[in-house]
Amino acid sequence: MEGNKIIEAITNLFKGTDERDWELVKSVMAKNVLLDYTSMAGGEPGILTPAEIVDLWASFLPGFDTTHHQLSEFRVRLHGIEADVDYVGKADHFIGNEVWTISGTYQTKLEKQNGTWLITYLKLNYDRQSGNTSLPKQAKARLGKLQS
Repeated sequence: MEGNKIIEAITNLFKGTDERDWELVKSVMAKNVLLDYTSMAGGEPGILTPAEIVDLWASFLPGFDTTHHQLSEFRVRLHGIEADVDYVGKADHFIGNEVWTISGTYQTKLEKQNGTWLITYLKLNYDRQSGNTSLPKQAKARLGKLQS
């Protein structure tokens, strides 16, 4: 039962991202989240608020026509009011008929706060990308035109 609620919180994070439902994305995160995409993007992991994470994602993802995240092979480990979850993730990013795909695994930590499982840690372990690897630049350029 708890495992299903935990997986649902994680699934809603990515569902909200794909649907650009930023309120849903924020609703499954704790007040502060350690976000670590360094295996793909470099830099340092950072502790961000849900609003800061949404601002980051909303400044890039809407440049694509659509995105689609597929998650599988969830392994949930419960420790009282905390949970560690490992799973496989694949993210397709589309512009027209072109696609850019990122594959990897995720490590996510959640904490049960006031009866609700909230994400406190999200780490992507980047494996590979495929498809049109110039699409991220196109997405940023398209967003720049949309915002001006």
